[in-house]
Amino acid sequence: MYAEIGHFALIMALFVAVVQGVVPLAAGPMGNRRWMNIAGPASIAQFILIATAFAALTHAFVTSDFSVLNVAKNSHTDKPLLYKISGVWGNHEGSMLLWVLILATFGCAVQVFGRNLPSGLKNRTLAVQSLVTVGFLMFILFTSNPFERLLDVPANGQSLNPLLQDPGLAFHPPFLYLGYVGFSIAYSFAIAALIEGRVDASWARWVRPWTLAAWVFLTVGIALGSWWAYYELGWGGWWFWDPVENASFMPWLAGTALLHSAIVVEKRDALKSWTIFLAIIAFGLSLLGTFLVRSGVLTSVHAFATDPERGVFILILLIIAIGGSFALYAVRGPSLVGGGLFKPVSREGALLFNNWILTTATGVVLLGTLYPLFIDVIDAGKVSVGAPFYNRVFIPIMTPLVILMALGPLMSWKRADAKGILNRMYLVYGATLVAVILTFILKGEEGWGGYFGMGLATWLAVGTLWDVADRIKLGKTPFGQSLKRLARQPRATWGMTIAHLGLAIAIAGMTGAGNWKVEKIQVMNFGDKLDVAGFTYTFEGVRDIRGPNYDALEGTFTVHKDGEFITTLQAEKREYDTGGMPTTEAAIYPMFLGDLYAVVGDKSGDGYVTRLYWNPLIAWLWAGCGLLTLGGLVSLSDRRHRVGAPKRSALANKAIAEGAKA
Repeated sequence: MYAEIGHFALIMALFVAVVQGVVPLAAGPMGNRRWMNIAGPASIAQFILIATAFAALTHAFVTSDFSVLNVAKNSHTDKPLLYKISGVWGNHEGSMLLWVLILATFGCAVQVFGRNLPSGLKNRTLAVQSLVTVGFLMFILFTSNPFERLLDVPANGQSLNPLLQDPGLAFHPPFLYLGYVGFSIAYSFAIAALIEGRVDASWARWVRPWTLAAWVFLTVGIALGSWWAYYELGWGGWWFWDPVENASFMPWLAGTALLHSAIVVEKRDALKSWTIFLAIIAFGLSLLGTFLVRSGVLTSVHAFATDPERGVFILILLIIAIGGSFALYAVRGPSLVGGGLFKPVSREGALLFNNWILTTATGVVLLGTLYPLFIDVIDAGKVSVGAPFYNRVFIPIMTPLVILMALGPLMSWKRADAKGILNRMYLVYGATLVAVILTFILKGEEGWGGYFGMGLATWLAVGTLWDVADRIKLGKTPFGQSLKRLARQPRATWGMTIAHLGLAIAIAGMTGAGNWKVEKIQVMNFGDKLDVAGFTYTFEGVRDIRGPNYDALEGTFTVHKDGEFITTLQAEKREYDTGGMPTTEAAIYPMFLGDLYAVVGDKSGDGYVTRLYWNPLIAWLWAGCGLLTLGGLVSLSDRRHRVGAPKRSALANKAIAEGAKA
């Protein structure tokens, strides 16, 4: 019964979405406000219907209703409740239902919180958002029905992929989708602005909080995915440049560029056409990621579907949404002329350079992701593009951006004194030099990448703090006055500072984990000792344990340093009752300077294969990601973002009207 209710709710949602998408856009040229205003109530109705369908599917998973094909394929009575719930989106059909739920949620949120939006812009934005939803609802109903029934009901289900039965993977997809789909609102605002033929500072102020929210969610989603790969896959790394990892990273890069470009539109009424272009690109890359995961062109643990017919459907959606958008952009984009003039050396110039770098980096990742697929399609052999390519190309491209991040906030709008800024940054130069020298003293001749990375991280961190000191005139006015200035700094400024510091700390973490990791793979017998980066691992033995729905081999290691006990590590190798590949649960002991990391593998002779690691500064990477997220949230809490552009008072409107008559 619940499955039928959910299916019917999806069908009704499709009809509501069609009305919401078509009627306001058709009524706009006729100036019929009553019909245009249908978009608001329709967005709420659409959200309620899709939420009802999602609740129905969740009920089927929680109650183990194996008469629903989706539940039978992806659930099991012995699964813990958390994984029964996460099984809702741990498959193709359910994940697409989550996708449209988030689409509807963002549309409903614009209606509820967008009271200061001009009626025409809001209704057109909701209409465009709904047309995107129409495409995905049709995709679900015609090719991926999550409520399909089984005539022969099995006694139990096939369970969820063992790799997905993990807390990190339970929360990773929802956050990732909130980021992916969140960029749809920026896209909808952009298309609505093209239809109206108007982009101004108010538009940028309304777009920024929605883009920032999507960026924050996507940051959390990517960080959770990296964290899961780090402790679950047992290879000691956190990023593999997997094509599906890249599919989430590209919208993040484009979204970061969009955030900074919108600042220039808001503050200086410039880069209008470029900002619209970035909004289309950011969501287009999100759709591209969806195509890669669900078309069958990639084989990955991330891939939900391998049905080419579904891939063709999504490809058609991608072509219509992005191709149509670029066609509209080609017609209307040239008319969006920016009014703010600026010198190359200025804050606008720095933000524009920021955009060039980020879009170039996005293009590099896109090339590295699609090139092997293209070579395979034309049957020209097999090509693998991995870390060596990205390290040699991506890092040099991004380095000037990080250097500029310390300089850009010190620049004034319209025109800046580059020589004066560089002359004032003596403390930043000194701190960077000290960091490089200390790295050389501590690590010796272990590669220039470590010195460079730590120097770059220090440059950005100290440069960011230098900007704060400059804003509050530290050392130029009495200390009490500086504190008062500090307290008066806008939350958006604090958000930028925290995020930039987070990136600096993350760069230090990437440098440590990428340049100084120690890995040892060997067969160990009980009682064997092994030195790893000055830590002595002792293999104490193994035992069989029973989990909620799996059997596991647990290996125990004790770790000492200079004879002093540090910790006990217990790694697992799990075999789930319902089959599937065995999973690895690494044992990790985090410390300020690095992680102790142990993995137990298969039996070999009288011993067991073990992988022992020292991962220096890896905790800094997670801390940096946390600060990036915190910075976005603090900036989002700025009142100027929450209320958008305020409406003019009646007195101001009267003055404008009188001025027009004169």
